[in-house]
Amino acid sequence: MSKVKKDTIEAKGIAIQVYTEDFKNDYISLTDIARYKNSEEPNVVVANWMRNYNTIEYLGIWEQLNNLEFNPLEFEGFLKEAGSNAFTLSPQKWVNMTNAKGIYVKLGRGGGTFAHKDIAFKFASWISAEFELYIIKDYQRLKDDENSRLSLGWNLNREISKINYKIHIDAIKEYLLKDLTNEQLSYKYASEADMLNVALFNKRAKQWREENHDLKGNMRDYASLNELLVLANMESYNAILIGKGMDQKERMIELRKLARTQLMSLEKLGDSSIKKLE
Repeated sequence: MSKVKKDTIEAKGIAIQVYTEDFKNDYISLTDIARYKNSEEPNVVVANWMRNYNTIEYLGIWEQLNNLEFNPLEFEGFLKEAGSNAFTLSPQKWVNMTNAKGIYVKLGRGGGTFAHKDIAFKFASWISAEFELYIIKDYQRLKDDENSRLSLGWNLNREISKINYKIHIDAIKEYLLKDLTNEQLSYKYASEADMLNVALFNKRAKQWREENHDLKGNMRDYASLNELLVLANMESYNAILIGKGMDQKERMIELRKLARTQLMSLEKLGDSSIKKLE
């Protein structure tokens, strides 16, 4: 089970690691929680907790509710032995024998025994009811912070996608769904830049200035990010076509095809992103 380091919570001066499987099922370090009772040998605290009949019963019920691959026969065997003086059970043995998912052991630096938050809170209550409440309080603070960040990011991405989507639609309707006129195709453009303007924006720089005399700059200053991306690709492609000796009219046709294809692709990408967000 792959876990990603998520954050650290704190309770009464004890730092407690939190990992996550899918940003919904959080796993909290039992080893760190146990340091509240025995800072030198926290694993002994975990092992003593797992010897109890009530602990095994709770772990088994949790697995039956949340884990279709859980082995109930091994669980019943452990439950019969639990509580006796000779009974011992390590977290790793519990996982290996029952195929449990609620507990896992992480080796190496920052390792230890981790358990699903439901189980971790149960363990904390066994150590100290007061300590459990401190853990829950800081864990809730962590979740509130996370939800706030996710909400802000989701709304921002959604608005950006909506804006880009409208820009794509408007650009395609205004420019690319129209065919270039014979005059535009045969016109001898004074500069390659102006030819690219017509291929992408459907008008020369002079035409744009006459239509937007109240605006400063040029049409490229008011282009969308995706239009500028396509324009950069067109510039590179135009250089290749020039190197092949293609005349300006033929290049105009090829560049127009490139602009239409790429902006249409960006439109589909923007539409797909919006549907996913919604």
